[in-house]
Amino acid sequence: MMHEKKLQTTKGTVTYWTNDFNFAVPTLVFLPGLTADHRLFDLQVRAFEDRYNVLVWDAPGHGKSRPFELTFSLADKADYLHRILLAENIRKPFFIGQSMGGYVSQAYMSRYPNSLAGFISIDSAPLKRCYVTKAELWLLKRTGLVYRPYPWKALKKAGSKGVAVTEYGRNLMLEMMNGYSKKEYCDLTVHGFKILAEAMEKDLPYEIDCPCLLLCGEQDRAGSSKRYNKNWSEREGLPLIWLEKAGHNSNTDVPRQVNEIIEKFVADNFSE
Repeated sequence: MMHEKKLQTTKGTVTYWTNDFNFAVPTLVFLPGLTADHRLFDLQVRAFEDRYNVLVWDAPGHGKSRPFELTFSLADKADYLHRILLAENIRKPFFIGQSMGGYVSQAYMSRYPNSLAGFISIDSAPLKRCYVTKAELWLLKRTGLVYRPYPWKALKKAGSKGVAVTEYGRNLMLEMMNGYSKKEYCDLTVHGFKILAEAMEKDLPYEIDCPCLLLCGEQDRAGSSKRYNKNWSEREGLPLIWLEKAGHNSNTDVPRQVNEIIEKFVADNFSE
């Protein structure tokens, strides 16, 4: 059974969920992507909560972590997460980050080195500056020009259809989007891409200092995710698994396969 908990910050309250911990078993921390909330990992939480320690959050400004001032940075998100792990006495967890959750994971490793047992990136991309062009950074900081003119109904249709290929994945994304007003959704999206660009522009090493596995849907059409993952794997020697019949939210499209991959990765890298 998962328990709802709160972290108070100066900018708002972060809501997260945990089961009853047993530190003799692995701890999995699930980090959803931009505008998605904890429900993105429902099928993973359900699969692991009876065997592993599980933590999942609504990132600041998302879901139940509202209202929240959109004045934080990607590093601030990592710090909030660190405070939560300290409060829960969690050491050496496995981070499973989808899209923006993967960026948060990399920012966390940069600020708190040698603190993870492993990292699984799901349809995310590298945070290092060398992987993105100046034009891509320019666009990341101006996404409001794209999102704000869109009619809300059309934006929800495009947003839910664009991230998944299955009915379950699309309906789940639509359900999460319906929790926002159009202004909330656009403000959150614009802020998220802005702090991502700013983190990249810092040109920090963002080294991955733990076992790592990259997952990417073969039908992921979110930005240049497929190109980023291919380059990330080739340049840094990171194992990459392409997921057939999966889009950007691949853990919702092929949950059984993703869960099997997570279980094997954790088994191969967990030490008490």
